[in-house]
Amino acid sequence: MNRRAGLGWTIVGALAALLLAAMWVAPLLWAMSTALRPEHETVSAVFHWLPQDWTLAAFTKVLAAGNVGRWLFNSALVAFLVTVVTMALSLMAAYAFSQLRFRGRTLVFAITMLAFLVPFEALLVPLFRMMNQLGLINSYAGIVLPQVVAPVVIYVFKQFFDAIPADFREAAVMDGAGPLRILWSVYLPVSGNIVWAMAIVTFIGAWNNFLWPFIIVTSNDMMTIPIGLTQTYDAFGVRYAQLMAAALIGALPVALAYVVFQRRVTHGFLAATGLKG
Repeated sequence: MNRRAGLGWTIVGALAALLLAAMWVAPLLWAMSTALRPEHETVSAVFHWLPQDWTLAAFTKVLAAGNVGRWLFNSALVAFLVTVVTMALSLMAAYAFSQLRFRGRTLVFAITMLAFLVPFEALLVPLFRMMNQLGLINSYAGIVLPQVVAPVVIYVFKQFFDAIPADFREAAVMDGAGPLRILWSVYLPVSGNIVWAMAIVTFIGAWNNFLWPFIIVTSNDMMTIPIGLTQTYDAFGVRYAQLMAAALIGALPVALAYVVFQRRVTHGFLAATGLKG
């Protein structure tokens, strides 16, 4: 009876997973199907799951008519800079909170964690005024700097560093290593998977970020791909194939990044939750 019950729950779980996967994949497949149609098919009264006439015309028109190449470059540069700076700052902050003893450490960490309670939207006006006073409106620095503070990444790294045996740090201190050297040579190699996981998540979040670049950017040449996609309505009108083609082009880099680093991301989250070292 127990085996039958276990088998039954396994089947139910598998069916639920398949259902959820289908719900996630269906819109993506429909977007691909729409992008590969001629424009007249997208508004046809006759419904077809697959295009009747397969064509790449929507992709070629998007790449030729819009500024997609520039928007992709901007998104890649911004996401890369945000990821690198966020990882560097978060690693150093987490190491300090976890391993160093200094006056006010608990208070500073508590203030950092309170940032969880403050929605980014509440900071838009003061951040915009600050960037304006610094002359960073419509610049890469203005887009990047407000995105590099990530309390959740600091918290994850701190929790991971807390679980590393203190003997590692003590041995490095006895050899004369300083805090940065210990972080780089001792803690970073041990934390490789979780660092990769947080880096990929940060990269994807920065790539997909719409609100802050929309506020800080004023020129077409500085737009990132999520903002640039909104301009396709003006450039293309109501042309669904081209809209779907632009959306797929914008999503392709982050999808490839996740596929390439999927194993590292999985291992990193397993390590962070203590399920796997």
